[in-house]
Amino acid sequence: MTTVAAPLDSLVPKPAIKSLTLDELARHFADQGEPAYRAKQVAVWLYRKRVDSFDAMTDLSAAIRARLAEEFSFVRPEVVRVLGSKDTTRKYLFRLADGNLIESVFIPASPALYGAASDRRTACVSTQVGCAYGCKFCASGLDGFTRNLEPGEIVDQLLAIEAASGETIDNIVFMGMGEPLANLTNLLRAIRIINAPWGLEIGARHITISTSGLAPQIRQLATEPTQFRLAISLHGATDEVRSQIMPVNRKYNLATLLAACADYVAQKKRLMFEYILIAGVNDTDEQAHALARHAARLSAKINLIPYNMVEGLAWSRPSRNRQESFLRILREHGAVATLRREKGHDIDAACGQLRLQTKLRERQPVIL
Repeated sequence: MTTVAAPLDSLVPKPAIKSLTLDELARHFADQGEPAYRAKQVAVWLYRKRVDSFDAMTDLSAAIRARLAEEFSFVRPEVVRVLGSKDTTRKYLFRLADGNLIESVFIPASPALYGAASDRRTACVSTQVGCAYGCKFCASGLDGFTRNLEPGEIVDQLLAIEAASGETIDNIVFMGMGEPLANLTNLLRAIRIINAPWGLEIGARHITISTSGLAPQIRQLATEPTQFRLAISLHGATDEVRSQIMPVNRKYNLATLLAACADYVAQKKRLMFEYILIAGVNDTDEQAHALARHAARLSAKINLIPYNMVEGLAWSRPSRNRQESFLRILREHGAVATLRREKGHDIDAACGQLRLQTKLRERQPVIL
């Protein structure tokens, strides 16, 4: 029996329909001799009516729907596990089309999130499968880095959370698995879809990008017209402490990072420092004084986060008194600082924990 090899074209993955902008959809239809308004029809089905297939786009002809199915993929992430917290935080483990696992977290209203009373419904979204940056306190990179997420896979997390929770997301933080700025091209494309009136229509000021400190990409973000927020995962106010827990600091030390942040702020963009408090590592009075000085230089807000403990890592969170003392020092310097109210601690809501637990369980041999 002779085996006929599949054509090379059939081995190339089809682009995801939800990775395209409206202009790209319009050009696609124009190339096929179709009017530009077809793109808006597709966008309505994707982001307003939230259909599951091209066949459901009933105001398009059967021929157009068939062509779309031939040319583009339409795959939603599979919900593998959902963990619910006592504070109503929900953590989702998704399986992608290629079998990889990613995590997203839905965070309900939090009066201490980012320093202001709020009724925001926040999604914490992943940008990569795993992470290559190896922060010592984080579970995301414990199983290594696999690949970047495509724009559609980033957008799909929001659609899947809304479908599963029945809630409308109005605030997004790119603080899930991965280093967002290491996937900057796909991230910015996803943000344009999320922000656009024809897309999810979430305001730019309700979108926060977090980075461990990739200085060149921070400078690139300074030139972006979209007024999203930038959060710097500082976690150490001196090179000695930061290098101990964040390997990225060896490439972009604090002086380099803060100079890039100054360029960002010079473009009248908002900046925030995230600072995970780890007992006996970065929670000293000296670190608090140094952190306050950095924040004053850049007019940056400070978001203190008690460490969310990870199985297999030795780090722990400081006592409540130590957390409050650290916060008090910051405020004595005039810093705008908040101590995040704990969310999801009882469901291991820190980045990467649920994925890691699930992968370890799947690797265990089945005993018959």
